[in-house]
Amino acid sequence: MSGTLYLCATPIGNLEDITFRVVRTLREVDLIAAEDTRNSIKLLNHFEIQTPMTSYHEYNKFEKGRKLVERLLGGENIALVTDAGTPGISDPGEELVKMCYESGISVTSLPGPAACITALTISGRETRRFAFEAFLPSDKKERLQVLEELERETRTMILYEAPHRLVKTLRLLGEHLGEMRPATVCRELTKRHETAFLTTLGEAAAYYEANEPKGECVLVVAGKSREEVDEEKRSRWEGMGIEEHIQMYLDQGMDRKEAMKQAAKDRGVPKREIYNALVHG
Repeated sequence: MSGTLYLCATPIGNLEDITFRVVRTLREVDLIAAEDTRNSIKLLNHFEIQTPMTSYHEYNKFEKGRKLVERLLGGENIALVTDAGTPGISDPGEELVKMCYESGISVTSLPGPAACITALTISGRETRRFAFEAFLPSDKKERLQVLEELERETRTMILYEAPHRLVKTLRLLGEHLGEMRPATVCRELTKRHETAFLTTLGEAAAYYEANEPKGECVLVVAGKSREEVDEEKRSRWEGMGIEEHIQMYLDQGMDRKEAMKQAAKDRGVPKREIYNALVHG
């Protein structure tokens, strides 16, 4: 009978955030697969956990992943931990999870800290709908594609960034989303000097150019407003005459009444205004 892979969330700064369940599981499993064993040993020592560790990271995720699957198939239970937070979110853990499911191995997640959710909840931005982007791609072409996609995003966006790249990323986001776009820069989450800086993309870039940022950062950026989206939709029709607009729908098989109704909706005006324009035009 195969073992189980346990995805164990670990603190993103404050050691008190670890759960009793995670501590117990780390003690009971046969092996802990850690993104950085040098970092994780500090955590294990703090909680007096003596379970053996092995490295599992971006550069060995396929080769080591196969070895871990073999051990799981042999009946061992393995815990996966990342440097901080929940494994599988913006780290190689997602590959190991896929490999386990392909081999029929049980996977379970022990909930706990996640920087993206922690930042979102203190950001002061809308939380009902959000999109997690993690780090922008390092490849220039791919990064541009992602930024162009974010230009159309109406949900709150969450991004990770290292301090030495923060200003560059804020400038890129400002170019594509607008420097006045509301944003919150969260730093040192759960630590003594935790900050949530409610600002705009342009103001944040200027501030951190003058004040060197320290610590990992999470950016929470407001999505495009519904008003902006509606205005963009209306502006598409400004260069088209009303009769031409209606004819476009007639050519698609609509009757004239329905075509007038749709044209009014496109332009954000009452149907009566379309009718009057046709009569008096």
